[in-house]
Amino acid sequence: MTVIHSLELGDHIWKHGDPLFLFCGPCVIESEEMCLRVADRVAAICSALNITYVFKASYDKANRSSIDSFRGPGIEDGLKVLRKVKSEIGVPVMSDVHTDEEAVMASEVLDVIQIPAFLCRQTSLVHTAAKHGKTVNVKKGQFLSPWDVGNIVKKVEEGAKSGGKNVNLSITERGSSFGYQNLVVDMKSFPVVREFGYPVVFDCTHSVQLPGGLGKATGGQREFIEVLARAAIGAGVDGLFMETHPDVRAAKSDGTNQIPLDKFEGLITRLKNLHDYVREGLGQMESMEP
Repeated sequence: MTVIHSLELGDHIWKHGDPLFLFCGPCVIESEEMCLRVADRVAAICSALNITYVFKASYDKANRSSIDSFRGPGIEDGLKVLRKVKSEIGVPVMSDVHTDEEAVMASEVLDVIQIPAFLCRQTSLVHTAAKHGKTVNVKKGQFLSPWDVGNIVKKVEEGAKSGGKNVNLSITERGSSFGYQNLVVDMKSFPVVREFGYPVVFDCTHSVQLPGGLGKATGGQREFIEVLARAAIGAGVDGLFMETHPDVRAAKSDGTNQIPLDKFEGLITRLKNLHDYVREGLGQMESMEP
């Protein structure tokens, strides 16, 4: 069985075999008040469930369907909000970076730097994030096979080495393109990616997206979030990525595939219980080779 490297998540060191960890928050920073509200609520729930929690929100949604789509406050104002969440709620924070310059600037605030799926092959960006950041979470592109993740891993390892840092890496599966405006999740992807030796995360909210499905915006199928999350936990993931919002109907980005905040506690409790059960059984798996 593959031994998975540990992962720095703020002041907490997640180790192979530990309970579930979670990247969670609203899709985009809409306001400081909303981010503090979501972070406070999710942090309280995760603390009670013994889940290591990292608050996630994007300061810039650079990849939008339409020029008219809301993108967020930008890096300077966004990092101020994330710094306040970090200090007031006492949780580590994560956001997306899009350029080498952003990676350097954001590393002053972020505990986890996220590489968006469409940028996961950008060698310089991945290398710079690993060189300057504490921890890097790379979203596996919708266009990549699980085996292609090996190239990403090497870039992160080399970047961390050049910066004199330990490798702190997680890989997030968020579905693969399937024809037009649809995604599918191949459950075989999780054990394949896990063989590279780093924690694997399942993005259960972006995986139910229908890219461009609303014409000028992305649609989604929220009703399948829990189904896919349960399947991914059964396949052995180490962590979950999900987005939640106090009023999904009014969300400025990805409202159709975010989890209503008042539904979050029930969902994450069920998933945590399942993860605990699966984690106990993973060590008993046997090779099917003759």
